[in-house]
Amino acid sequence: MRSQWECLLKNLGEWQGSFTQFSPDGEQLGDTPSILNLEEVKENQTVRLTLRRFPPNQPEKQQVLEFTDVEQNIMFCETGAFSQGSTQWIASSQFWAEFALIEGDRRLRLVQMFNQAHQLSWLTLIREKLAGTDAPERPALTWEQLLGEWQGEAVTIYPDSRSPETYSTHLKLQQEDHHHLVQQLKFGTGTSVRTITSTARIDGSILHFDQSTLPVQVLLLPDGASSNCPREVKPGHRFVLEIGWLYQPDHRQRLIRSYSDKGDFLSLTLVKEERVKRF
Repeated sequence: MRSQWECLLKNLGEWQGSFTQFSPDGEQLGDTPSILNLEEVKENQTVRLTLRRFPPNQPEKQQVLEFTDVEQNIMFCETGAFSQGSTQWIASSQFWAEFALIEGDRRLRLVQMFNQAHQLSWLTLIREKLAGTDAPERPALTWEQLLGEWQGEAVTIYPDSRSPETYSTHLKLQQEDHHHLVQQLKFGTGTSVRTITSTARIDGSILHFDQSTLPVQVLLLPDGASSNCPREVKPGHRFVLEIGWLYQPDHRQRLIRSYSDKGDFLSLTLVKEERVKRF
């Protein structure tokens, strides 16, 4: 198993892209071109991050950071995928998470930000490709593109010293009527297999899962991306924050942060899925 530092190094390179901000309802609020360079320096003992952003009609903005180890609030997966953010939800404070997925010469990142009233405030989608490559961007995601049966493998890592867990997943998404989808998710191994069935209400580019006491929305975004989170975080409820990426027509990745009913960060899970049946 690779160390966290070795997983960080899978992100080396010059990433060209843009920061696109959205409202919780999916309205695009702005788009800023960017270049992020991640390189080894000082005899490969340090990683330097240089982020240049080019806001429309404004001077270039630059940020430079250096790392000699991986900070505690960031966790990397074997693929180089990572997530960082709030490790505990606290009342009357901002709450946020960042996700990053890598596939070939492309990278997809997402930031979810909640305000002090615990409500989803805005999202930033960051679409990047390595300099000198022609990796095409995926079309904007639609719910029709996700219909079918998906089989995958999940790897869960923990912020403490526990060993990672690997298990299989099975996801079935089908249309119930013109306004609803039914999702069945099965995951785990042996006697610990769990099955969760839920219904989504279709509202344009948003899927509302609102039968539970903590309603959740999936926002469908450009480049095959999706954002899954509550519209409002409430005390006493377990919840997850998630990014999804349909990077090929029948292949998808998801990265999931899980939180306890007390708001404590529990684990990070990377799911890699393949569609085995279309509906």
